[in-house]
Amino acid sequence: MVPLKKACLPKQAEVNIGMVGHVDHGKTTLTYALTGKWTDTHSEELKRGISIRLGYADTIFAKDPSKDPPEAYKPSWEPGLEVLRRVSFVDAPGHETLLTVMLSGAAILDGAVLVIAANEPCPQPQTEEHLLAVKINEVENLVVVQNKVDLVSKEEARKNYEQIVEFLRTYGYEDVPVIPTSAHHRVNIDALVWAIEERIPTPERDYSKPFKMWVARSFDINKPGTRPEDLKGAVIGGSIEQGVVKVGDEIELSPGINGEKIVTEVVSLASEDSKLEEARPGGLIAIGTEIDPYFGKGDKLKGQLVGKPGTLPDPVTEFSIEYHPIERKVQKIEEPPFKPNELMAAAIGTMPAAVIVKHYKKDYLELKTKKPVAVEEGMRIAVSRKVGNRWRLTGYGIVK
Repeated sequence: MVPLKKACLPKQAEVNIGMVGHVDHGKTTLTYALTGKWTDTHSEELKRGISIRLGYADTIFAKDPSKDPPEAYKPSWEPGLEVLRRVSFVDAPGHETLLTVMLSGAAILDGAVLVIAANEPCPQPQTEEHLLAVKINEVENLVVVQNKVDLVSKEEARKNYEQIVEFLRTYGYEDVPVIPTSAHHRVNIDALVWAIEERIPTPERDYSKPFKMWVARSFDINKPGTRPEDLKGAVIGGSIEQGVVKVGDEIELSPGINGEKIVTEVVSLASEDSKLEEARPGGLIAIGTEIDPYFGKGDKLKGQLVGKPGTLPDPVTEFSIEYHPIERKVQKIEEPPFKPNELMAAAIGTMPAAVIVKHYKKDYLELKTKKPVAVEEGMRIAVSRKVGNRWRLTGYGIVK
């Protein structure tokens, strides 16, 4: 094998994998064990010890050709190893009040790692909620992690494993690998990498279609005190759904600002710490723009649909869906009838949106949003409703 130099490593990830599961089951710690990056960087996240925003981290999976699985599989590259692929992880918050954030992240996933703690009965409330979320978004490729096995006895771990298998079976996941790990001690990470490589393939991409991307984060990268002439435009981050984008291309954002589409130029492209001249589907991409940096602050541009000018739907505040309720097989709830002017939460692509039921007839709903949104006929949106005193994921709608 010809030695590979670090400069020759792939600069763009080719697959997005979600870390999903109940709060405090170890998603962020597991992401750190796989990538070496701590995704809870927001001050409030550090203070509270939970993920609030979507976190992202890339790594390169590699293989030692001199060893057998699972020891052959590594979560990082070093000289002498065979490069498998670059992978992006999306760390989703597990707390129930942050479900719409998680749902918006599920819209850009190619596969998911469902993290379940061995020291708690399975399933916990958000364990089922997150599994339903990935099913709604048609994420079919799944690997399950039984984390924190270092905190329980062998007998307790076996009992918990049986609970996990039964839970997965009730939702039709009968052939999903369950990998026992201790993320804190980096135990069995090689087996997890092997399972991901076997179960979450890189999907086939269509580069011929017009460029399209959902914005999952946005930033103002200027430091305080930057001179006006040195200011850089807002940076938008997300995962390309189809097509290719290049530096210098003109792009459009919908619904834009106050319902007015934005047209801007691609000033720069980056994937993690790698600068790119062009970006394709797969991985998480940062696009530097000429948009006023003010609009990049605090994820103000999250939920925007980005594409070539003239190819995007116009912003709307009213649209209709065909509603499909989901069947909970473990924590069953009785979904109440729809009410006029009922407030619901919807995940429209990567945009968490408040919607009001304007009119309903059986499974046909006419909805009104508080802010303009971009929707396309046939797209799926996840719907959460207030059941009792809690927000619960109740179904999905197909835009008509």
